[in-house]
Amino acid sequence: MSDENALRPPSDRLIAPLVEAALREDLGDAGDITSALTIPAETRGRARIVAREAGRLCGLACARLAFRALDASLTVRERLPDGAETAGGALIAEIEGPARAILSAERVALNFIGQLSGIATATDALVRAVAGTKARIVCTRKTTPGLRILEKYAVRCGGGLNHRFGLYDAVLIKDNHIAAAGGVAAALGAAKAGAGHLVKIEIEVDTLAQLEEALAAGADAVLLDNMTPDQLREAVRLTAGRAVLEASGNVRADTVRAIAETGVDVISSGAITHSRRVLDIGLDWV
Repeated sequence: MSDENALRPPSDRLIAPLVEAALREDLGDAGDITSALTIPAETRGRARIVAREAGRLCGLACARLAFRALDASLTVRERLPDGAETAGGALIAEIEGPARAILSAERVALNFIGQLSGIATATDALVRAVAGTKARIVCTRKTTPGLRILEKYAVRCGGGLNHRFGLYDAVLIKDNHIAAAGGVAAALGAAKAGAGHLVKIEIEVDTLAQLEEALAAGADAVLLDNMTPDQLREAVRLTAGRAVLEASGNVRADTVRAIAETGVDVISSGAITHSRRVLDIGLDWV
């Protein structure tokens, strides 16, 4: 994690509406009726957010916003930063202030940290597996609706990089575009004719024959979909540096090293965001 800017979270202005929506979902119109019934309003308390297992951390800004949205007087002291490698039992943050507010925000805060740390941890596993190769691990658009900005940030906290954020910021011609446009050459030709001279164009291919067609048509990057390691090696040989090669499909911790060793430039994984395991994070009253 040498690039500190890569770990700068999205601004509070962007995160706050997401956190507030999660709080509204949990509190409804009546609020936290359990805390209101059992804890006097003037009661103050202290709690610790603790990692129950090892992993890569992400989501502290969301937790801070959740607690302070319920009571601005709450003090939240972060003891580990996003991107930190945590051990089981590690102290992540300490919260102090009105007890009702701490308990009412607890689940939303822990949900954000657990979910985002799960993504960072899954990404970190792939990044470690390809260490020493030139391959970079990137995410996809297979994210939780409404939470993409946070989940893509979590990928960076795990040492990965971001693919496009949406349909608006990059041209990626997929198999259905090819089918609708009338073929690889037709789709690429139309995209190149309409895009500006600074816009790079990537196209997805399923076969080596399609790869050769894409290279002949001037693709800047080619997504090699569900190819075997032998096919990927041949794709690298055929391309000979003329385009960036991205491998996708069947990317797991036990397969990614073999994919990386074929010589591809980028390996994309949807699983690190859509199928990650939530990291176990807890809050302990002290």
